[in-house]
Amino acid sequence: MVWEVLKEALDRRVKATGTDCLDILDTGGGTGNFAVPAARLGHRVTVVDPSPNALFALERRAAEAGVADRVRGVQGDIHGLFDVVERDGYDAVLCHGVLEYVDDPAEGVRNAVAALRPAGALSLLAAGLGGAVLARALAGHFNEARQALFDPDGRWGAGDPVPRRFTAEQLTEAVTQAGVEVGAVHGVRVFADLVPGVLVDTEPGALDALLKLEAAAAELPAFHSVATQLHVLGEKRG
Repeated sequence: MVWEVLKEALDRRVKATGTDCLDILDTGGGTGNFAVPAARLGHRVTVVDPSPNALFALERRAAEAGVADRVRGVQGDIHGLFDVVERDGYDAVLCHGVLEYVDDPAEGVRNAVAALRPAGALSLLAAGLGGAVLARALAGHFNEARQALFDPDGRWGAGDPVPRRFTAEQLTEAVTQAGVEVGAVHGVRVFADLVPGVLVDTEPGALDALLKLEAAAAELPAFHSVATQLHVLGEKRG
């Protein structure tokens, strides 16, 4: 779902800019889950990631896809972003799975927006608080669910592998304060992490029906509070 929404946003930028080749920055892009498909569309993609192993895998993946000339990997992170890339240099910036792990999420958002050209598209994906609370409760871990609900970082305990989670309101406020006009908010994996895998694997047509249900619920605000991830799409104000 995130890719489909992102692809539509890139298509709009292509029409707005009058060029078929956009400059895209993927912060924390890792092995290229979004970078390689974007490059297949004909765009130039710069991936910034702190892991040399991920960047090596990205290089190999881009070569196998035949887009090595349009994908560039750079070692770095969102806080030191402008040590490795330029400001105001990109038509779209992806910040997926980054804010959960940085010391200052607000600064991370500001840097992502600062890398955008005016009217550029920001795609932000982060862990949702409500999805974690619901998952712990359904698993019978009620104290952990309550802990996550009231913890400032949305963590359910010392063993929680996710350092930080967000509500839709926190993410939209962060991007708005950074100079982005929010276009849409989507709940990602509203149901998928709660449905028993055996049901999806064995029931004919279950997977297709689940995907359609996810797509139908993604933009409904009532389901944002229980989504495992939250996706915010916006445009940098001029």
